[in-house]
Amino acid sequence: MHSIKTIDLPAPQYNSTTSVEEALKNRRSIRSFHDAPLKLEHLAQILWAAYGITQKVDSGPNYLRGGLRTAPSAGALYPLEIYVVCGDVEKLTAGIYKYNSENHTLKYIAAKDDKMSQLSKAALGQSHVKNAAANLVYSAIFERTTRKYGQRGKNRYVCMDLGHSAENVYLQAYSLGIGTCAVGAFNDKSVREVMNLPEKETPLYIMPLGYIK
Repeated sequence: MHSIKTIDLPAPQYNSTTSVEEALKNRRSIRSFHDAPLKLEHLAQILWAAYGITQKVDSGPNYLRGGLRTAPSAGALYPLEIYVVCGDVEKLTAGIYKYNSENHTLKYIAAKDDKMSQLSKAALGQSHVKNAAANLVYSAIFERTTRKYGQRGKNRYVCMDLGHSAENVYLQAYSLGIGTCAVGAFNDKSVREVMNLPEKETPLYIMPLGYIK
């Protein structure tokens, strides 16, 4: 198990034996998972697919925070934050981590209590949230987008950004034999408390991850 607070993730792979067309055809929402730990390299690959850097921009504007990413974003403002609630991932202690796209790392945040069960309860008791090997939790900092696009940024563009990233997760997960199901039914206040989100962040999505039976 890692005892340090920042975990360097395995580098992403840029090719596979699964075509984009095959992933598009066969992707489905999966709510039942094989009882097996998630490989760290697979979690790392999914995080990269969700929001990883694909073109570094060292001298660009601060809002790029490292460069251009796998998912398109209105104005390249990247309002999303991605957390991992880890239940059973190889080489990781159970708990909450935050993904840093800029350097492809996880920052360890908390491990007290059973976060998987707490998150499931916050998601109105949905069992696949608890039974997954891990959950991605998306939040948004709306101000990153609204400062340029106003209310339209909040009402439309941030949710569009979320959809782009989540579909990347679906396709990448399929290519790794992993199932997921985007969850929007949850109590916002409860998820915020479980995740201990900063006031400026709003929870948007939960995506359980586990190997397909």
